[in-house]
Amino acid sequence: MLIYDSHVHLKHGDAAATEYSAEAIIQTMGAAGIEKSVVFAMSTTTRRSIEMAQEAVAKFPGRLIPYVYALPNYERSVLPEIERAVSELGFRGIKVHAGECRLTDYISDPLFELAGRLDVPCLVDFAGDFVTTRRIAGKFVQTRLIVAHLGQYLCTSTERLDRFIEIAEACGNVFLDISGVVLPWKVEDAVRRVGSDRVLFGTDGPCPAPDTASFARLEVSKVNMLNLSPPEKEDVFAGTLSTLLRLD
Repeated sequence: MLIYDSHVHLKHGDAAATEYSAEAIIQTMGAAGIEKSVVFAMSTTTRRSIEMAQEAVAKFPGRLIPYVYALPNYERSVLPEIERAVSELGFRGIKVHAGECRLTDYISDPLFELAGRLDVPCLVDFAGDFVTTRRIAGKFVQTRLIVAHLGQYLCTSTERLDRFIEIAEACGNVFLDISGVVLPWKVEDAVRRVGSDRVLFGTDGPCPAPDTASFARLEVSKVNMLNLSPPEKEDVFAGTLSTLLRLD
C-alpha cells in the first residue's frame, strides 16, 4: 500500500527550531515505507522557506513535494513570493501556523484568497482555534484547507477534536490531517463522519524520539491498527493527498 506523508518539516517550530536535511528525511521515509513526503520549513521567513524547500526537492525530485511557508512580513507583502513559488517554481501548497501568524482577517485573509485563486491547498495549524477555522472555511469556500493535527497538536479533548470534525462535516473544502493525534480512535471517527477521501496521513516528523525511523513507523502503525477497510486506508495513506495535489 502506497504511503504519502503530508506533513514533514525541513525546519520545525520547536524551541530549538530543529532542522533536518533532505537526506535524513529520505532515510526516515525508506525505513518507514513512505514513498513521498510534503516538506516545508517554518520558524523562518517565507523567502528562506522557499530556498530550503527548493534545495531539498532538487536532491530528491521524485520523492519530496514542496510547500511554501506563509509568514507575514511587516516590511513588504509576501504574497508575490508565495505566488511565484506556486506559479513559477512548482510549489504544490502553502503552510500556515497560528503560532507564528495571527489568523485575523486583515492579516491572513489575503493569503487564503490567493490560495483559492492559485488552486493549491493550505495546510494550517489552527492551534485549537475552531472559531477561526469555521470563519475561514466558511468565507473561503474555494480554498482547500487542510486542518493540521485534527485541529490541535497532541489534543486529549474529544470535545475539541469533535468541533473540528463538525466543521469538516459542514464544509466540503476542509480536509483533516491526522499527524500529532494521540487519540487514534478519533481518526476512525473522522473517517466515518467526513469520509476517507478528506482525511490524510502525516507524521509531523522527523522526530528524534526514540529515533526518526521508529517514530515514523509508529505513526504508520496507528493507521494500520484502525478498523478501516483497505480502500479507506488507501485514501488516508496516499489517495487523499494524491487527489489534493493531483499527483497522478
